[in-house]
Amino acid sequence: MSSPSSPYDEALASTLIDRSIRERIVLVAVALPGDDDEQVDASLDELALLVDTAGADEVARMVQRRDAPDHTWYVGKGKADELKALCLAVDADTVVFDNELAPAQQFNLEKLLGRTAIDRTAVILDIFGQNAHTMEGKAQVELALLRYRLPRLRRGASAKLSQQRGGVGGRFGSGETKIETDRRRIMRRITKLERELASLAETRALQRQGRRRSGLASVAIVGYTNAGKSTLLNRLTDSGVLTENRLFATLDPTTRRLALPGGEPVLLTDTVGFISRLPHGLVESFQGTLEVAALADYLVHVVDASAPDPAGQIAAVREVLDEIDASDVPELLVFNKADLAPGPAEELAADHPGSVALSAVSGEGVEDFLRTLGDRLRSLSTVYELVVPYERGDVLAAVHREGEVVSVGDGETSWTIRARLSDASAGRLAEFVVEADGRPMERDESGSLVEVRP
Repeated sequence: MSSPSSPYDEALASTLIDRSIRERIVLVAVALPGDDDEQVDASLDELALLVDTAGADEVARMVQRRDAPDHTWYVGKGKADELKALCLAVDADTVVFDNELAPAQQFNLEKLLGRTAIDRTAVILDIFGQNAHTMEGKAQVELALLRYRLPRLRRGASAKLSQQRGGVGGRFGSGETKIETDRRRIMRRITKLERELASLAETRALQRQGRRRSGLASVAIVGYTNAGKSTLLNRLTDSGVLTENRLFATLDPTTRRLALPGGEPVLLTDTVGFISRLPHGLVESFQGTLEVAALADYLVHVVDASAPDPAGQIAAVREVLDEIDASDVPELLVFNKADLAPGPAEELAADHPGSVALSAVSGEGVEDFLRTLGDRLRSLSTVYELVVPYERGDVLAAVHREGEVVSVGDGETSWTIRARLSDASAGRLAEFVVEADGRPMERDESGSLVEVRP
């Protein structure tokens, strides 16, 4: 193995465990008022999938119903003792709570149980760490992890958090040989990562400006993790994006050009999958990546039609969209995996008027989806009327390239063109624009299009 070139690579090099040895995990959930048994079981099932994705096996689970979490162990003292006995009986390596543990609770549990105790957030961070491949993805994951670890280090939460170790939730130890991680070193690292990500965000903003100048509509594919977003992108664009039947297989956004049935091109971007109770720190760290959804012209919200609770997944995704200020972006609901759904996926689509059902693997329903997406985007665009002299064939070509031409009329000296254009394209062609959606237009002193006032 080559020498580590960054703190992230150093952490990976010193803490990766032997993949042939899978940890034995006990799952724990505390059901609070308002949580019904079905919800708790479904959440634990999802946690079991997360643990499996992280490279470990569930060997037992425990549930306690309480009016409020215990401030010392989260579960009650008696249940904590039962948990210790259960861990001994099944020879568990780690206990994973479906609830978020406070640093002191985590420390107390590890001291009582004599083994590692982590929560759902740590497992998700671990998976993100395994799947981060680009410089930006690694920086985002490391920043989220350090923000998660900092309060635990400050409160002296378990030496294990600062030692080199492998296992679920612990692949990113400091990589240092000393036992206690220096808090000031972590703070310096956080500051450096924030600067790096801010610089990358500026670069991405410039790239986005370039794309907007192209006049192409921007469409972001969002949805629950493992809903089939990357598979759909591959089906539509032959992009060759990695697709796996596992959670969070995609962390880095991928943008491809797509021609809709009407001929108009759009930019289609695959995004990181969401999950219920996605850690807030992770959302903050991935803000730069997630903003592609907030800045898109339209969202394609992919839902796994074969999932036990599609409605719950829709709600979880919309909760994250609201957190990143993308809730106002219009969306098209797409029920994927129609060929695997327990019942007709069309029934799900019927319960959500305007949605479509398809299978990204087989291609069933894809043509209907593309027609619907094209219609939705056209409904958002403005129909401009342009008068273009015959000698300006380059302008006619630009209108065809950047928009959807509705009609072309031949005059004595010019074409009269009606076309759907983005605001950016219309701005570049402002000298030829005479109407927008039937309203007379003219250019003001700055060259911008304004409506002619009577």
